Amino acid sequence: MSSDAENVVLIVEDEPLILMLLSDYLSGEGYRVLQAENGEQAFEILATKPHLDLMITDYRLPGGVSGVMIAEPAVKLRPELKVIFISGYPAEIVESGSPIAKKAPILAKPFTMDTLHLQIQSLLN
Repeated sequence: MSSDAENVVLIVEDEPLILMLLSDYLSGEGYRVLQAENGEQAFEILATKPHLDLMITDYRLPGGVSGVMIAEPAVKLRPELKVIFISGYPAEIVESGSPIAKKAPILAKPFTMDTLHLQIQSLLN
């Protein structure tokens, strides 16, 4: 999309405080933010929202679902979808062996909002 104001970001994060902080920050930067606290909510959004530019997903999520398990089918359905993984355990993402984990940026928690924003800008521009 041509401007940040039009970019739609799905955040998948099970920690309420982190989800709120990321959502508030990205909304303030002009992104349209959708939130999911688990894999089920993420899949529901992916199935019902026709347009998404970016998904930011934690790796470890409740119910035995990982961010990679959400990202792989999402990118197959929407090849233009960009993904950023966030995790306190970044090595697990790389070790998952997922092709998307080899391409997508991985931000190790804790990270700064500036770091996140720069990563988003580089993916969406």
